[in-house]
Amino acid sequence: MNSIEYATFFEESAKGENYPNELNHYVPLNLHRHQRWIKHGVISDSLQEQISKITSTQHWVLITEPWCGDAAHTVPFIIKMAALNSKINLEIQLRDSNSEIDQYLTHGGKSVPMLIVRDEEKKDLFVWGPRPKELQAIYLNLKAKNEIFEEIKTVLQKWYNEDKGERLQDEILKLLQGLN
Repeated sequence: MNSIEYATFFEESAKGENYPNELNHYVPLNLHRHQRWIKHGVISDSLQEQISKITSTQHWVLITEPWCGDAAHTVPFIIKMAALNSKINLEIQLRDSNSEIDQYLTHGGKSVPMLIVRDEEKKDLFVWGPRPKELQAIYLNLKAKNEIFEEIKTVLQKWYNEDKGERLQDEILKLLQGLN
């Protein structure tokens, strides 16, 4: 699906009909976060410049789900990035609906979001996900300490709010620069 179809699906999902109860309650809050970043998230000048240098077609496959808290803070920025250059074709796949996630596992798990950037022959150029490296290290440290899930979620949420998409953009910028 494209970003418009995804937005529609996300809004419909927030009504509580697409997921089991244990996931449904995350969707409305994630929709609010997603829409906030779509409205207020800013792509850095250096990343905009790098994206403008893309001259051959790239296929960006973004695997996600509306219930994913990390996705609520990163997917909007990826959507904004892809919209900056008509050479980028963004395809959004739902992790649990015939996606390619089994080829892109994180520590054996189906963590999302996952961004796969491919060239015009659909060869993988790079893969990013499921969260910025700095936050992934924090997350793994908290899990190793057996922190309760609610505490982990609070730490992640605070980090995303303070970061405002900057680490994600820095990482994508470096990955794109590495293609030259």
